[in-house]
Amino acid sequence: MKLTLQRLCVITILCLLTACGFKLRGQISSLPFESLYISAPVGHTIGPDLERAVTASTTTKLVKNIEDAEAILQVLSAVNQRNILSLSGGGRVREFQLIYRVRTRLVDNQGIEIVPENEIALIRILPFLDAQILAKEAEEKMLYRDMQADAVQQIIWRLSAIKKPE
Repeated sequence: MKLTLQRLCVITILCLLTACGFKLRGQISSLPFESLYISAPVGHTIGPDLERAVTASTTTKLVKNIEDAEAILQVLSAVNQRNILSLSGGGRVREFQLIYRVRTRLVDNQGIEIVPENEIALIRILPFLDAQILAKEAEEKMLYRDMQADAVQQIIWRLSAIKKPE
């Protein structure tokens, strides 16, 4: 009897989840372009990260020449910011607000905008203690890397939602 009641509860929960539209995110099968060129700031790691994400999760071909691309993803800027969020009574920093901003736009091979300039801004809070300076520096770098990875995924998802221009 107890086993049947557990099965009934599990089936009920599964039915409720499917009824509400819940679905695992899964992989992007393709972007609306056959070929893509990625233009990113020199020396910044977001360009290679975007290239890896496109190659790994889509059927879109990355090209090395702008002339061969059906669309061009321009990463206009990728900036890390750190703001003081709170201070202790003695005037020492207790928390930082870390902000990662990336601005992109998408154009076709003629330079016509497909998607106008847009910005993704990600924010994290970093508690800070003077006694843990080295550990907090490493944690800050890790948070910025994680925010960049999140931004790359958001860019790929936004690209996959674009209707192909005709």
